[in-house]
Amino acid sequence: MKKFLALLILSTLLAASAPAFPATSRLFTAKEIKKNNETIYEIGFRLLNANKIDKRMTFSYSTKDNVNASTSHINRNIIIYDGLIQYISTEDELAAVLAHEISHAVDSYNGIFRGYLEFVPHIFIPRKYERKADQRAVDYMVNAGYNPVALIVIMNKAFPQYRYEVLGTHPLTSRRMAMIYEYIYTKYPAFLVNNPYQNNVYYQNFLLNSEHNRKKFAQKVKTGSKKKIRYDY
Repeated sequence: MKKFLALLILSTLLAASAPAFPATSRLFTAKEIKKNNETIYEIGFRLLNANKIDKRMTFSYSTKDNVNASTSHINRNIIIYDGLIQYISTEDELAAVLAHEISHAVDSYNGIFRGYLEFVPHIFIPRKYERKADQRAVDYMVNAGYNPVALIVIMNKAFPQYRYEVLGTHPLTSRRMAMIYEYIYTKYPAFLVNNPYQNNVYYQNFLLNSEHNRKKFAQKVKTGSKKKIRYDY
């Protein structure tokens, strides 16, 4: 059985009776998103409602050419910048970005003074919160009916690969994607067993550049180890 599970990770596909999920959700272009910000609002609030998040936050689009999205810990406004919008082509991918930022906004309500100082630990241990937001994003997406594999897809398309993460605010993108893959496999394996992204060029590229990390995870599954994996860059 363990060998079977390991084989599943390495190949990422098995013929199985698991439910099928749409390969892509509604398609739209960056121009369409800019023309109708209601798309961002609709998906953002759908994520909030589906996950019963009772913390208030807002969503907005910025014309700045930043390949980024951000969350204000002061007014809980989630901003998606035009530079990142250029990489987004499906509703699932937009939901992935929003779900990650929603996690940060949720955290901003914690702590003293109604969370006013919550940004402080984000400054000193930012990568911890980024990993947390990635996992929460997967949960938020599944609960709202989105395919969490899109989080890997948008990361592989849009986020660069630096040499080191020691001084960075985020884990290396290769490690982030490997950890997301592990989390999806562990908690929502049906999305990988009958994976509609098998022919997606960006997902196929992830499988190519993550082969060594996925072998590490396959070995963990095979041995039943509970030890945390230190994924390579």
